[in-house]
Amino acid sequence: MSDDVLQRYRESIDNIDAALVFMLAERFKVTQAVGRHKAETGLPAADPGRESAQIERLRTLARSANLDPDFSEKFLRFIIDEVIRHHAKARGDD
Repeated sequence: MSDDVLQRYRESIDNIDAALVFMLAERFKVTQAVGRHKAETGLPAADPGRESAQIERLRTLARSANLDPDFSEKFLRFIIDEVIRHHAKARGDD
């Protein structure tokens, strides 16, 4: 049995998922450049003040988009932790 409505929803979800992957790839390209810069200039891999500001900014954006701010924070924290890991590796801290 075919459900055309469900199929259209799924196609939209697939398109959104693809866009998310490409956006994350682009974000990581930029954060890798930041990591190289930090390594070259002796800056620490983590910046807790920046991280806190970004998390609060994303929580505010999530509320305005009617998205659970706790979910958005968990999502950003996952990304930040991965970026810090990359930055530490670029510094040779691994």
